Amino acid sequence: MKRVLLFVLTNVAVMVVLSAVVYLLGLDRYLRGTGGMGGLLAVAAIFGFGGAFISLALSKWIAKRSMGVQVIEQPANATEKWLVETVRAYAKEAHIGMPEVGIFESPEPNAFATGARKDAALVAVSTGLLNRMRKEEVEAVIGHEVAHVANGDMVTLTLIQGVVNTFVFFIARVIGNIVDNATRGNSERSGPGMAYFVTVIFAEMVLGILASMIVMYFSRQREFRADHGGAWLAGRQNMIGALEALQRQRDPHGLPANMAAFGINGGVPTGLRRLFMSHPPLEERIAALKAAA
Repeated sequence: MKRVLLFVLTNVAVMVVLSAVVYLLGLDRYLRGTGGMGGLLAVAAIFGFGGAFISLALSKWIAKRSMGVQVIEQPANATEKWLVETVRAYAKEAHIGMPEVGIFESPEPNAFATGARKDAALVAVSTGLLNRMRKEEVEAVIGHEVAHVANGDMVTLTLIQGVVNTFVFFIARVIGNIVDNATRGNSERSGPGMAYFVTVIFAEMVLGILASMIVMYFSRQREFRADHGGAWLAGRQNMIGALEALQRQRDPHGLPANMAAFGINGGVPTGLRRLFMSHPPLEERIAALKAAA
């Protein structure tokens, strides 16, 4: 989930910066005048997909620094050697180039894969994953992440993000035009006013939240595919076992029923919160794997 949130947040930041550049360079004035709706849509596509692909290009660099990933150049112990060899074997089986392999400090069992190209990806696991899960379960998690790379999930997510960015960029400026014209009064100024700029930024934030729901939906679907990929690489029972182990880590063991809600590991998000989940509930993922057996 962290890699997806980092990608989305980076993308939103890039879009806001690009919007400010458009305004400061006076491009909005051109689009309102001679550019018309066709010009606006064309620029929206350029900036929408541009922001998404900039985020993708920076994804591995950002992930390494934000998560404190230590890339394994030369294995220093048996665990690191086993980790590298497992990734190598799965990458060969999935017909992709050998990814970089890294470890990051975190007490929680976690892992992620990222990168702009299948043959230049990064697969990283947490110390909590290595310390708290069995070898077969860790191998299944690694298989899941390698499947993400083999499926081209980051590129797919980028294309989806590019499409929604385009519409966010376009619709925000249409709304900005409407508000600017309504607040212009008898002013004879030709360019957009401050009301236009403020409205565009606000509309982009609101529409960006709605767009995130769409991106998260597709993110949840790709998790099911990666689970099946992990099952193919590491074995179905091992993949199910890994998800069940993650489920046990989440459950608030030892708490009485009237205190369970106060545990740090709460239940599955409900209502609107489900729309912003990058991963399906573990129960649904386990059920999907068992149903496919």
